[in-house]
Amino acid sequence: MNPFIYGALPLRVIFERKALFKAGEELERLGARRVLLISTPSKHDEAATIAAAVGQRLVGHFDQEAPHVRIEIAEVVRGLARSSGADSIIALGGGSTIGLAKAVAVDQHLPIIAIPTTYSGSEVTPVYGMTENGVKHGHRDPASLPKTVLYDPELIVSMPPMLSLTSGMNAMAHSVEALYAQDANPIISLMAEESIRALAQSLPAVVERPGNIDARQGSFYGSWLAGMSLAGVGMSLHHKLCHTLGGSFGLPHAETHTVVLPYAVDYNAEAAPQAMARVARALGSQEGAARGLWSLVKRLGGPTSLQEIGMRREDLDRAAELAMKSPYYSPRPVEQIAIRGLLEDAFLGKQPTS
Repeated sequence: MNPFIYGALPLRVIFERKALFKAGEELERLGARRVLLISTPSKHDEAATIAAAVGQRLVGHFDQEAPHVRIEIAEVVRGLARSSGADSIIALGGGSTIGLAKAVAVDQHLPIIAIPTTYSGSEVTPVYGMTENGVKHGHRDPASLPKTVLYDPELIVSMPPMLSLTSGMNAMAHSVEALYAQDANPIISLMAEESIRALAQSLPAVVERPGNIDARQGSFYGSWLAGMSLAGVGMSLHHKLCHTLGGSFGLPHAETHTVVLPYAVDYNAEAAPQAMARVARALGSQEGAARGLWSLVKRLGGPTSLQEIGMRREDLDRAAELAMKSPYYSPRPVEQIAIRGLLEDAFLGKQPTS
């Protein structure tokens, strides 16, 4: 066996229906007395349930959209946390909402209880992104890791089918890249492959029957493992491209991951054959990893090209240039001409070659 390093994260996970209602108990475990609630606007009723459970311990509530966690919004919420004297945060929402909570927590050393409502996986990682001056930067800080995560599959039953698909593919991207990460290890690779399998099996049922609670549980399980995979190893080329396209060109986060993933995998296929074999096996694909991912999205009616999610062709050169600045690890060397070709294929939605 090759030598490796694996670090287990100090994280408490509760995975069950009605887990939302355990928020008060978890605050007691943390000894929290002054809670700042950060929630996504679409979860108004769920936020009200939490507010009622927290009662007088609730000292502030921020419920505005925070795509790509712009520094201006983070500063507003940091100010709210300071002025209210918050000693803890409950984050209810998707990756952007939880990322915003992390940006506040790191700044003021506050514990987070995360209640995810999408498949982003951010809730179990010490990783978050922030956008400043039009550039999104990834950060890794142990202080951003939530103390407790409440997975309640009933919270995601109302998530629209296409959002479920793109959010699920966002999660799958974490697992795919974990298999060829620079610091990959056998423990995380087991989680990553199981995550891909769970998502590939559950997402078709979620798209076709959104109210299927068993499928929702399976997809949440897969996204949890995807988050653990992202937390355990470093990010690679795919994430750099998505951070660039989202932070600098305003493309929607989950849809960008959905489109780019097959092309990033195609780019690295020959440089990481063992990882690609595991991806294909987990997908149950006879086409290989890149085509298997592309075919899954296309079959379920998801976006397969950058142009259909708002990218302009005249911005591709600039995107390739930005991707070369502080590049993330890639099994295949990152070359600007090759990256420009990758982006061109993704812009057109061409079927991957591998």
